[in-house]
Amino acid sequence: MQQNVSTQEITAQARQAVEELLAVAKLNPGDIFVIGCSSSEIVGGHIGKDSSMEAAAAVLQGVLPVLQERGIYLAAQCCEHLNRAIVLEEEAARRYGYEQVCAVPQPHAGGSWATNCWRAFQHPVLVEEIRAAAGMDIGGTLIGMHLRRVAVPVRLSLDHIGQAILLCARTRPKYIGGARAVYEEV
Repeated sequence: MQQNVSTQEITAQARQAVEELLAVAKLNPGDIFVIGCSSSEIVGGHIGKDSSMEAAAAVLQGVLPVLQERGIYLAAQCCEHLNRAIVLEEEAARRYGYEQVCAVPQPHAGGSWATNCWRAFQHPVLVEEIRAAAGMDIGGTLIGMHLRRVAVPVRLSLDHIGQAILLCARTRPKYIGGARAVYEEV
């Protein structure tokens, strides 16, 4: 890997980030947590140019156990070469009625992140789109298209994983009703 970024450091940063976001997002078991991850950016390269299976595996090692402990589904966003499709456990796709599509991510067509997740999931499927309850964008992967409305930015105590910029969001229900409406805190 480039830039002297250790896999242990990446794993620790990813674990810290997911734990901090979960504390704010207050997700329930069965919710979906989407992650877009540029392994190229993590190792100090340019998105789509310096893919690193090792960096992606280190992120997965940090986030998957935390999500599994809480019963939250991990959704892995593919790169633009698979139209930012999502790797998801088949159980989650069925539960939410997401239609499966035919493709299998590879390091240079889907990305190292999606490829690692495909290999690690018990019964992976690919779907075109989801509506996740929260998510992390590691390295400018543009996960917004896969978040429920309304996305709320969340600042964590760290803003990078490796060399990649980290942006996070949770979602909340829409406010409706106008000036007379009363809202619960969400």
